[in-house]
Amino acid sequence: MENRKYTIGVDFGTLSGRALLVEVSTGKEVATAIKKYSHGVMDEVLPGGITRLGHDWALQHPIDYLEVLQETIPKVLQEARVEPEDVIGLGIDFTACTILPIDKNGDPLCIQEEFKKKPHSYVKLWKHHAAQEQANRLNKIAEERNEEFLKLYGGKISSEWMIPKVLQVLDEDESIYHATDRFMEATDWVILQLTGKEKRNSCTAGYKAIWHKQKGYPSKEFFKALNPKMENIVEEKLSKDIYPLGTKAGEITKAAAELTGLKMGTAVAVGNVDAHVAVPAVGITEPGKMLMVMGTSTCHVLLGTEERIVPGMCGVVEDGIIKGYKGYEAGQSCVGDHFQWFIENCIPASYEKEAAKKGISIFDLLQQKSEELKAGESGLVALDWWNGNRSVLVDVDLTGILIGCTLLTKPEEIYRALIEATAYGTKMIIETFRENGVSVTELYAAGGIVEKNDLMMQIYADVTNMPIKIALSDQTPALGAAMFGAVAAGKDKGGYDTIEAAAEKMGGVKEKYYSPIPENVSIYEKLYAIYKELHDYFGRGSNDAMKKLKEIKKEVQ
Repeated sequence: MENRKYTIGVDFGTLSGRALLVEVSTGKEVATAIKKYSHGVMDEVLPGGITRLGHDWALQHPIDYLEVLQETIPKVLQEARVEPEDVIGLGIDFTACTILPIDKNGDPLCIQEEFKKKPHSYVKLWKHHAAQEQANRLNKIAEERNEEFLKLYGGKISSEWMIPKVLQVLDEDESIYHATDRFMEATDWVILQLTGKEKRNSCTAGYKAIWHKQKGYPSKEFFKALNPKMENIVEEKLSKDIYPLGTKAGEITKAAAELTGLKMGTAVAVGNVDAHVAVPAVGITEPGKMLMVMGTSTCHVLLGTEERIVPGMCGVVEDGIIKGYKGYEAGQSCVGDHFQWFIENCIPASYEKEAAKKGISIFDLLQQKSEELKAGESGLVALDWWNGNRSVLVDVDLTGILIGCTLLTKPEEIYRALIEATAYGTKMIIETFRENGVSVTELYAAGGIVEKNDLMMQIYADVTNMPIKIALSDQTPALGAAMFGAVAAGKDKGGYDTIEAAAEKMGGVKEKYYSPIPENVSIYEKLYAIYKELHDYFGRGSNDAMKKLKEIKKEVQ
């Protein structure tokens, strides 16, 4: 009987972590387990409920990540009745930029008694936007100095990224900055816990920390201009040692074996990011094929062979997705979050009663009612900025808008308009790439929301006028992480020597796909023109009403 080999991918999301056990030779998903984070997302108070957080904060507790490893990995092994010695590799992916400060021993500052009540000692989650002031300052100084790196990130560095977040720590709590031995991406920190080795990955370094494969980080002079105490930040708080995706970070240590139930010596891949790791999981290993990883937010990723400058992109990074290619990233900050906000805050009691009477969820009721509407029937257009704009404007101070409402406007019309708004945002991203010499010839989608929302995917096909292929797996980040785990193990151990070889056997898409409906396409072209007009009017400085409203809100709070 053939001795089957397995690999595990662990996907660390915004609210929970998931382990996926995969058969190496076929990509068959054998078992999965999910663990909700004990502390969740801390956006109002620290643990204990006393220390309050400011506006736009989003923190996490790193112990939650270790609990995921401790609970989910033994569960999948037990459920599948797989012995630890038959698991050849482990890979992980994470939300990003999600960073934490650690001491010389690799321990997070927030677990130490003297720092527990200090907000800056905790993990700053990807959607921590309280460093916008620092991002604005960074961008201003970079522009004044004509820093070359700025154009590689669409002209702006986001408040979500590493350097603005670190600068916020220095500005607001210098004691934490000085106590920090290293600032690390959470994905790299978890790899450190598993292997005992610090192996920073090229994906987060390139997209989130302004690192370039040939040029390295920005100059000491630039960091000094941000703050004189940051002149030597790379040597003092970061690292120049960056490793391409697919690299073996190390092996499971004795402590990690006790934590996870895996065998000592099991290969571990360098860390990765949830959206980027999903690319080979759908079988993409060549340029021109854009993947939308859709969830609370959406990340748009694709491969290229040349380094092009694209306004508003989140970055172009060599080895950032697959070794040997230039990886492009763009994104939308608010997609699933958008719809969840509407369902939680804008549904009348009569709809709740109707859903209960039919024995379905309010989400399903809205879906049914929205599907009965024709494209353009509502007379509504929305801007998808409920959580700011990531691409192509890179501005978290922008907010949402809905135009065209009357006293006859129904909830399902608004709900559908919000879906359409996110599709328009994606079309804006695609058009911007094409206009700047980056080919987008095919469109793929992955993520939980893709599995649940046929209407949404049809709208995206109609708005973009492109067929959309759907990931075979509904757990693409975890699958992609598992694939990189198999590559870390290598062919000699029963894995693969390249991610391309792994993708051929383990990745893929479903037979079902979504094709544009011609009559809808023509209507959405008219609506998109209105969206684009509003997008440029409110987003490019003609009307700063959104930012003024935010300032008034801050004044009166």
